[in-house]
Amino acid sequence: MSGAPTPKRQARRRRVLPVVAGLLLASALLRLSGDDWRARAVGLARDVATRDQALEPSGSDAPESCAAATDTAGLLEAFQSREARITAREGRIEDRMRALRLAEAELEEKLAALDAAQARLEDTLALSESAAETDLTRLTAVYENMRPEEAARLFEQMAPDFAAGFVGRMRPEAAAPVMSLLDPATAYSISAIMAGRNALAPTQ
Repeated sequence: MSGAPTPKRQARRRRVLPVVAGLLLASALLRLSGDDWRARAVGLARDVATRDQALEPSGSDAPESCAAATDTAGLLEAFQSREARITAREGRIEDRMRALRLAEAELEEKLAALDAAQARLEDTLALSESAAETDLTRLTAVYENMRPEEAARLFEQMAPDFAAGFVGRMRPEAAAPVMSLLDPATAYSISAIMAGRNALAPTQ
């Protein structure tokens, strides 16, 4: 009975075994801490470096990557330069369009002013023509009411074409006595001028 292990003794053994295993492991580590451990560490580092070099891209691939990066940068720079030129050109076109709009507005103002001035001039000419016509009508009436001898003396002092204008406006019964009292050469000139004025008039 005394040789059989008791439960307390078995529990104590279970607690002691891990301690002993830890001591054995610590002893093994102490043994490996010498030159053998350093050699193994150096070999492990060499293996890792060799594996990293094997994973790096080959020398033939590196120039292609650099060339691709260079081509991409060149294309980007070309696109940016073209965009800058297009933007500048659009700005110049916009400036020209703005100048054209201003010039068009100014031209429209000048045309409107010209139309207004032309309308005023036409009104003035119309008034002048009306006044001149009124004056001629009144002066013709004066010549018609004068004695034929007095009117004939005035017509002989006038230029033939000027006198022909008044004679053509006078009533025939008033112009006939005046024409009969004129010098024959003057009467012929006035008659020729009056006939020539109506020669080109349409008959139909």
